[in-house]
Amino acid sequence: MNSIRLLALDLEDTLLRSDFSVSYRTRNVIKRTESLGITIVLASGRISSDMEPFSKILGLHKKTGFLISNHGALVTESTTGKIIHETRIDPQTAMDICKLADAESFPVQRYEKDAMYVSRQNEYTAYDEKLTGLKQIVVDSFRDFAGQGCYKLLIPGDPMLLSPLESLIRTYMDREITLFTSRPYFLEILPPETDKGVALAKIAESLGIGPEETMAIGDSQNDEAMISWAGCGVCMANGDEHTKSIAGFITEQSNDDDGAAEFIEKNLLK
Repeated sequence: MNSIRLLALDLEDTLLRSDFSVSYRTRNVIKRTESLGITIVLASGRISSDMEPFSKILGLHKKTGFLISNHGALVTESTTGKIIHETRIDPQTAMDICKLADAESFPVQRYEKDAMYVSRQNEYTAYDEKLTGLKQIVVDSFRDFAGQGCYKLLIPGDPMLLSPLESLIRTYMDREITLFTSRPYFLEILPPETDKGVALAKIAESLGIGPEETMAIGDSQNDEAMISWAGCGVCMANGDEHTKSIAGFITEQSNDDDGAAEFIEKNLLK
């Protein structure tokens, strides 16, 4: 692993502890990793503004680094905010998704810089408000609002009821979107051929770095594309079982025990 030049890290359940904190040990490990000339990438389903506090904690606002937000729909430089790559859901597709969700009595969410916009509220939109820290705002004409253009949409609901809706959307729109569950109760919709792996490849290309020089660490389905693309793909000990099966390595410790930091220490900083 001495050839690693690019390190991509998921946030929730990977870099962050369960209380969304970044331990001192993790901060120190990231700082030491950067001192070796390795570029750091934070990759998340969060919007970029919601990632910035963690970027600043790690000092990425002062040095070259990148933020993959919206599960790969947007890539920006951590220092300047310059857009490296972006893609949006087709407006008509966004409106059709809202129509299907509404017909099945599900709310739909769209995120902007400082707020979470919803078509209606339920217990899962309330949970997401706590999770992201973004204020929840109900929009009456949400279908038209979504049709203005967005990086991603999210449908929150009971996992047992979301599964039939996921099948319905796949049946009618599979080629127009990327669809997956980030958590059992969150169904996420992205533009076609959009994921963290594609985004990470864009960053690597801009730096002249290949997959064999890249390490990616994550824990769940939405991390699998970047774990598969990277020459060194790592899944957390607390990660999804399928994600573990495709990763080349698994950390010894969970996110709450600084598993990512420990793996980096042993394999990049030894």
